Amino acid sequence: MTQPTHTEPPESGRPQREAPAERRGRHAGPAAPAHPGYPASPDNAGSPGNPPAGPAGPVGPAGPFGAGAPAGAVPPPPQHAPRSGLEARLAGEHALELVDHDLREGFDAVRREVGRIVVGQTAALDGLLIALLCSGHVLLEGVPGVAKTLLVRTLSAALDLAHSRIQFTPDLMPADVTGSLVFDAAAGGFEFRAGPVFTHLLIADEINRTPPKTQSALLEAMEERRVSVDGEARALPDPFLVAATQNPLEYEGTYPLPEAQLDRFLFKLVMDPPDRAGELEILRRHAAGFDARELEAAGLTRLLDAQAVRAARARAGRIHAAPEVLGYLVDLVQATRAAPSLALGVSPRGATRLLGAARARAWLAGRAFITPDDVKALAPATFRHRVILRPEAQMDGIGADQVIAAVIDSTPVPR
Repeated sequence: MTQPTHTEPPESGRPQREAPAERRGRHAGPAAPAHPGYPASPDNAGSPGNPPAGPAGPVGPAGPFGAGAPAGAVPPPPQHAPRSGLEARLAGEHALELVDHDLREGFDAVRREVGRIVVGQTAALDGLLIALLCSGHVLLEGVPGVAKTLLVRTLSAALDLAHSRIQFTPDLMPADVTGSLVFDAAAGGFEFRAGPVFTHLLIADEINRTPPKTQSALLEAMEERRVSVDGEARALPDPFLVAATQNPLEYEGTYPLPEAQLDRFLFKLVMDPPDRAGELEILRRHAAGFDARELEAAGLTRLLDAQAVRAARARAGRIHAAPEVLGYLVDLVQATRAAPSLALGVSPRGATRLLGAARARAWLAGRAFITPDDVKALAPATFRHRVILRPEAQMDGIGADQVIAAVIDSTPVPR
């Protein structure tokens, strides 16, 4: 049986991190550098943007994200997005503080650092960052070899967070995930030996290959941020994120995730193979000696830490949500329940998760308020695993993304 492996939480003996403010200088005022791909905000208007890291990822067809958005992922806001009357009013009433810009600068640096290692998958990286900032979990779907595990490992290293990896197999037991009591002969009693779930970023590799009994061991950990062993609840490290992977092609011998567990994931992100330019860049790096198993040898810099992530999460949670935007979000959710092609629409939990994700996206974009565009951009990744198609829709070849796109297009947007 494959044994779960995990790394130890960060220790004080690790190399000293270089603070973003020390590398690039303190802000002279409230202005902050624009995030690559994020629009200029009232607080960073006129600031030069940073160049994007690495080649662009695969481009999907036009949809609710607009033409040129990576297929199946969470795109960043369009640069220089036109302002509606609602957005202009909110911009005049709400603005970020200097501490927000300092933290955002660190996350911009993390995004660039990960882009030096992982080619292309910037939209999936944005989804993981948003999930970290709103205490969510991510389901990554893609064929083998598209850097799902490498992306999470690189992100955890850049954030200086501990990570673990569990290879889910049919014979994996719940105790292999959560830990168990082990008899200590020297002490003459039982002691708790923590499982790989006690980490910051947990890679649940091929989660649908293990029986429901083991899958359910993650339910309490994902929702309550704790596990119970022998009647005693033990808290997990903070932050805690589960990045579960699935292979969309091989379903023989797998166990589909139950709806109760799917609803615990904030996003379902689809990671496609790179385009030609991206694949050439991957080969060029490997020809130059890059080894994905040796991230430290690749010169990866640890930029932030768990405390910075917790601080950023608290700041993102303060982003203003106008009544008009909340009403639009509710209209979208209720429209999924009335869609004739869906047997099950989005739950109230899905609505609250979308609100938290929109706040994190707005904060990363340099805004102190969410807009309908934040909701529209994140709705497909938030909804696609929470809805169930009717059998007749499946027979007609209709997919969940098509129904969600139709719901978005038919719902009036407040302006």
